[in-house]
Amino acid sequence: MFRLLLRRQISPPPTFFTRNLTPTRFFSSTICRANPVPTNVLWQPRAYGKVPSFKESLVKIKPPESFSEKVGRPGMRNQVMFVLAGSWLAFTYAAINTNIETEIWVRELSKTFPEWSAGSITNIDLKRAQNAELIRKLREWYSKLNSAVQDFPTLIKPWISLAYVTVMQPYADMSEGKRLCWKICLLNATVYGFWKIRQLQSGMLHTFMHNPLSGMSFTILTSTFSHKAFLHLLFNCLALESFGSAAYHYLVKEQSRLDPPLLESTANYHFLSFFVSAGLFSGLVSHVVSTKLRYPKLVAQLASPANLPRRTDSWVAAVSASTVAATQKVAVAREAASKILPSLGASGAIYSCVVVTALAFPEAQVALFIPPTYPVPIQWGLCGLVTLDVVGILRGWRFFDHWAHLGGAAFGLAYYNYGPTFWHWMRRTLQTEPRTPALH
Repeated sequence: MFRLLLRRQISPPPTFFTRNLTPTRFFSSTICRANPVPTNVLWQPRAYGKVPSFKESLVKIKPPESFSEKVGRPGMRNQVMFVLAGSWLAFTYAAINTNIETEIWVRELSKTFPEWSAGSITNIDLKRAQNAELIRKLREWYSKLNSAVQDFPTLIKPWISLAYVTVMQPYADMSEGKRLCWKICLLNATVYGFWKIRQLQSGMLHTFMHNPLSGMSFTILTSTFSHKAFLHLLFNCLALESFGSAAYHYLVKEQSRLDPPLLESTANYHFLSFFVSAGLFSGLVSHVVSTKLRYPKLVAQLASPANLPRRTDSWVAAVSASTVAATQKVAVAREAASKILPSLGASGAIYSCVVVTALAFPEAQVALFIPPTYPVPIQWGLCGLVTLDVVGILRGWRFFDHWAHLGGAAFGLAYYNYGPTFWHWMRRTLQTEPRTPALH
């Protein structure tokens, strides 16, 4: 019994041999039943592969992430695509609706005056027909208002009629450009009213104020019509009423000079697309500067060696150093984060109107309403505004979004040179049949 167990426990493995030789054994041919090893299978050493060198091991080691990689980088691709797509859709919508409305008015005038059906209709005829239609509607509303207040006391009815005439008569006397600008101002005032509702503050902060670090794109558009302070709203409305109507007049004048001439019953859609695109572009410039210039400086400031905790030898010193370092980081983060602020307002789009007006009417003069100043040539005033923004950028002023102002000025300069030609091409490309008669 002892001999049998001994054979099973100390039996050595078979020796190396070739295929044609018979394997040799030191003991008798007793086979372990638990793990039998056939004698006709060659025994081969295990292959472990090539051992990498020290240099190859270092190459395979992944380097640690830097501070900028850990905090991430805000992008601008979505914002650029949103601005391009939004501007293109705005001009496409404007060109289609302008063509449709022009065709409708030409058809109405041709029915009313058959002698004009031969193609003798002009833009002035279309404007006069629209003004006559507006006055007719205002008179109808006045008649309905008088009918509605018949049961009111006798002392109140004259005041209601007087209030209607006081408001609507200046509106009827305004040019088409001023009417549109005041409609935009009314929209801005409505958004300003929403800002004053306490329950809507959280939603307004997220939807009507563009934060470059939020990653949202649609706020570039909504923030253009958003004003949180009354003085901001007042100054922008006054500037839009004057410079916006002048830019509107320039767009109308340039449309009649292009060849081949096209009838245009209204320039409302054209000006709206110009205003929206200018606001989008100025907001995009501010976004790019904040994410690609200011934010990297913020990250570099936070990752500087001066803000890292120092090495210490004792536990008490380590706790004290980490507390001081954390306090310094919080202070630096707050100071640097204050340089990337959310923006809102129509100043960028209004700057485009100012530049177009200054280039189209260089003989015009401007003066400040608050505080009152002497009139100066409009180009001098524009140079002063641009200089103020450049100085504000160099000095780091953060009260106004100077980059958005310069972006709006650049858009106005580009649109003055190429905008009317682009608009004419859009209208001809999207023109419906039958084509409107040419101007005479």
